[in-house]
Amino acid sequence: MKKIVPCLWFDSEAEEAANFYASVFSDASVGRVTRYGKEGHEIHGKPEGSALTVEFDIGPVRFVALNGGPAFKFSEAVSFQVICETQEELDYYWERLSEGGDKEAQRCGWLKDRYGLSWQIVPEVLPEMLNDQDRRRSEGVMNALLQMTKLDIGALKQAYERAAP
Repeated sequence: MKKIVPCLWFDSEAEEAANFYASVFSDASVGRVTRYGKEGHEIHGKPEGSALTVEFDIGPVRFVALNGGPAFKFSEAVSFQVICETQEELDYYWERLSEGGDKEAQRCGWLKDRYGLSWQIVPEVLPEMLNDQDRRRSEGVMNALLQMTKLDIGALKQAYERAAP
C-alpha cells in the first residue's frame, strides 16, 4: 500500500504553519514548497509566488499543507494525538501547541492551536488505565480525566490507584 498523507487545508497560512510545526517537534522538517503562478489567478485569487502546498514531516508521517482559501475550516472531528511518556514532555507539547490557540477549546487533554487544528496531548499510560478489566479503576481514571484541562499523569495514576480493590 502507498503511504497515506494527511492534507491540511489552510486559507493562506500553510507555509507559516508548516514552519511552526517543524519548530515544535524535534523530529520534524519542512520539505518541498509549490508556489502559485500566474495561471488560474482568476480562479484561486492567490498572489503569484505565494505557497500553494508545503510538504512537512513529523517523524515518519508526511503532511501536506495547502493554501486553498477561506472556504473550509478545521473542526474537532479530526485531531492529532501526541503520545507522551512524561509529564515534562506532555507540558512541553501542551504549551507549544496551545500558544495563540483557542483557550475555550481546551478540555480533557484536547486543544486547538493558532490555526484551529485540534490536538490531543495524551500520556502513554492512559489507554492501559482506561482499558483496565477492573471497571472501578477505569471509571476512576475517566472521572479524573473529565475534570482536567491539560492532563496530569500523576493525578490520573492516583485516581487509578485509589480505585484499586
